[in-house]
Amino acid sequence: MATGYIGDIRRLVGHMPLILNTAGGILLNDKKQVLLNLRTDTHNWSLPGGYMEFGETFAQTCVREYKEDSGVDVEIVRPLKLFDEGIFTYPNGDKVQNVTQLFLVKKVGGGLLSAETDETIELDYFDFDQLPPLLNQQTEDMLAFAKDNV
Repeated sequence: MATGYIGDIRRLVGHMPLILNTAGGILLNDKKQVLLNLRTDTHNWSLPGGYMEFGETFAQTCVREYKEDSGVDVEIVRPLKLFDEGIFTYPNGDKVQNVTQLFLVKKVGGGLLSAETDETIELDYFDFDQLPPLLNQQTEDMLAFAKDNV
């Protein structure tokens, strides 16, 4: 069950379709590979990131969610693009249209998680031309944009 702001909303509206704000980041290693996390809920790969909590900015959301999903402390280098075409149904039936601000980020501390968490099974860097099965079309669109713009 979701916790925090999103959990509170879901307890009130159930699986009703919602428009939600999210933020994610592109972190590259020295080989220009992108960091992805294997999600526990869908068993697909996605960019570290997630839902905005009430009172947060997109940038604050990206930094917080990046740490939660990957263990890495990041800072925003620059915004890349806002993605607003992202309708998705989660395995539990929650339907969302994600409005996602994508950022280029750089590592400033922390390290990759060494054990599975409630959101992340594993983390790895991938070449933009050899990506694993991705979460959804919006994730594919974000990575395609990043490939040509970072």
